[in-house]
Amino acid sequence: MKSRRHRKTASPNGGGAAGDIGRVPAGTPAPKITASSGSFASTRADVAVCFALEGDKAPALRGVPAGSALIRTLSLLMRQERFRGKRKEVLLWHAAGRHPSARYAVVGLGARADLTLETIREGVGIATRRAVAVRARKAVFVLPPLTLPEGVEGLAEAATEGIALGSYRMSKYLTGEEQTPLSLKGAEILFGPDALKAAHRGVARGKIRALATNLVRDLVNEPALTLTPLRMAEVAREVAGQRGLEIKVLEKKELEKLGMGALLGVSAGSAQPPCLIHMIYRPTGVKGAIPKIALVGKGLTFDSGGLSIKTASSMETMKLDKAGASAVLGVMSALDRLKPAIEVHGIMGMTENMPSGSAIRPGDILRTMSGKTIEVLNTDAEGRLVLADALAYAQAQKVDRIIDLATLTGACMVALGPVVTGVFGNNQEMVEQFLTASSRAGEKMWQLPLYEEYSEQLRSDVADIKNTPTSRYGGAITAGLFLKSFVNGKTPWIHLDLAGPAYLESEQGYMRKGATGATVRTLLTYIEELAD
Repeated sequence: MKSRRHRKTASPNGGGAAGDIGRVPAGTPAPKITASSGSFASTRADVAVCFALEGDKAPALRGVPAGSALIRTLSLLMRQERFRGKRKEVLLWHAAGRHPSARYAVVGLGARADLTLETIREGVGIATRRAVAVRARKAVFVLPPLTLPEGVEGLAEAATEGIALGSYRMSKYLTGEEQTPLSLKGAEILFGPDALKAAHRGVARGKIRALATNLVRDLVNEPALTLTPLRMAEVAREVAGQRGLEIKVLEKKELEKLGMGALLGVSAGSAQPPCLIHMIYRPTGVKGAIPKIALVGKGLTFDSGGLSIKTASSMETMKLDKAGASAVLGVMSALDRLKPAIEVHGIMGMTENMPSGSAIRPGDILRTMSGKTIEVLNTDAEGRLVLADALAYAQAQKVDRIIDLATLTGACMVALGPVVTGVFGNNQEMVEQFLTASSRAGEKMWQLPLYEEYSEQLRSDVADIKNTPTSRYGGAITAGLFLKSFVNGKTPWIHLDLAGPAYLESEQGYMRKGATGATVRTLLTYIEELAD
């Protein structure tokens, strides 16, 4: 991945061998989340959470009379604190025994006209983070009476995701009091009795999607010291065993037999052997032809830039460069429970990019699995080299469509900022379906073009293509065009550049600083809709 800009931070203390630190978790556990038809006014919790829209004088409490003592109290507090119900605004009050719950929180959802499932997910997630901050063990949520196209099931799913994503915390490497495990043990979402059946379905789906996302956050947050390419393969085998998936791991000798010179070239400078992980989900009990899709992830467990070495500050978070492959693994971990009627191939190209006497050099030429040759001008543009071979392998599986995902370019962050995924593709219908899925999943994505005029910048005098363009402008587009040249034009294909949203430099809504699991929920939504 080309360098992204970072603030300088102090180096962490400590050290030690990988064996001293412990195994990679299979997903940080979330609190137990349930749906019930209890009364908010009489519920007993450490934090009881309700919501207000912008301009409301009182919180919207289903089943609580307008003149009740609780509503009068919360309305008075809203006036006193000048709470306006703006999006992300939070009022937290300690009841001191005057009402059944220990604390009450009112969370603003913003204007009614702008209300979406993402607003609900965000509001619930922010409240969850506040509950965790005050070391609550139980939180109760009552959603406002809303009519959204997704119905009760969609509301319950979004709220569940907000709780599970908002409560995430990686603490395995902390010591002392900071190592204390998650205090929030239970979270209850209140619905009317007639809505409980749909709410239970939504909670179940929300748990699956959020836990898959949190697994990705664990993997991306894991240091390169412990999560090497072959250790990632072990985690994938564990997931496959638990979820009934097929898996094969191609190690160095098999990669050599397949002619994956680009992936092997990137790995040449590292002491850690590379591998390619191939997981397969096949639905059971489905008759007739079904779609086949490949998800192809870039898996750089660490990216130093190779001989085109990055600055020290730009390397500080380069464990994030495995976010694409981690997202593929997260998606695969959820499919056996969601059961879409579609065959999914999860393909992860895993390696490190390190400088050494055996590393590839600027000017070297690599021969890929497809036979096409690449002139390497910048060894820090390594992700596209790994994907070139992984895309060729994906096409050999005779799939109907391909989505690749990678923390690929700092240029995409310049274009779209740190919270938006860049979307490129060779099939507009597929791109539009995917963007619709991203909107439903609440993940920000934007299509960027693949103008063929820019391909001239990748023309090499000594090979079929070079890995970096002659101009620094339009870097995300030229990277997409490079990948497009390795895709059969008949196969619908999308490229996702998630260099920005894969890893946050500061807290955003229900996401903590660090790994986000970006694209997992969108990919799951797209796969289910494609199956339907």
